[in-house]
Amino acid sequence: MNIVVLISADAEWRAVKEILNPTQIHTSPLGEWFETNFNPSTSLRVNLQPATFYHGGWGKISAAATTQYVIDHFDPDLLINLGTCGGFEGRVARGTVILVEKTIIYDIFEKMTDSDKAIAHYTTEIDLSWQGESVQSSVINDQFSLVRGPLVSADRDIVASDIPMLVEKYGAVAADWESGAIAWVAKQNGVCCLILRGVTDLVGAGGGEAYGDYDLFLRRTQEIMRQLILLITDHECAWIVPSLSLQPKRQRRPSRARRSSASAGPQLPDG
Repeated sequence: MNIVVLISADAEWRAVKEILNPTQIHTSPLGEWFETNFNPSTSLRVNLQPATFYHGGWGKISAAATTQYVIDHFDPDLLINLGTCGGFEGRVARGTVILVEKTIIYDIFEKMTDSDKAIAHYTTEIDLSWQGESVQSSVINDQFSLVRGPLVSADRDIVASDIPMLVEKYGAVAADWESGAIAWVAKQNGVCCLILRGVTDLVGAGGGEAYGDYDLFLRRTQEIMRQLILLITDHECAWIVPSLSLQPKRQRRPSRARRSSASAGPQLPDG
């Protein structure tokens, strides 16, 4: 199984490099990347699964571009996005991990026709059926709390006055910048996608607890990214990334890696 893990924000990427301490970091036109091994399916540290970690960059533009880039160049069976998000005060607890079932890009303002139709076009239902019954709607143990649900995305931090609308229209509990673009591009390519976002800070009527306090965000990003890495690498959490034998068959377009395999086409940089 070929796994690519996209990490979006710069602070998240720095945290991942510190946690995993890769021996070699490569460069590409769109971001750094490295390879590592973990065991997602057994309780024994054998048959380690290789995975590629790629810095996708922050915001929808970088997220869409790098998602397509890794699909074309790395041809993943499973594309994972790990990252942070801001939570809505009173709707979710700080530190909660959201297993994203649907993404909505809400910062589309259409004046000529209908904004709701434009937003619906970029709304993505994420197929998690390949996980079977292994991940329930909520899982809580002594290490973390995980809930399944939607995540709204925009190229902006959460505006407190928007929260009632986001709750009423989309049932949202949190928001980020990149998940909507990643999920949409992955679905267009028929690539299995798993998005896990941890709540670093809360926003409510009184504002955001990390607004104007970037150091707080950095500290909590370290905590969240360590938690998320544990989720996909530790055998005690193997249910989060089970065997893809449960994955339904998909019609996928040939990747650039396969299209160029018999030619002198684009090659991955060695860094």
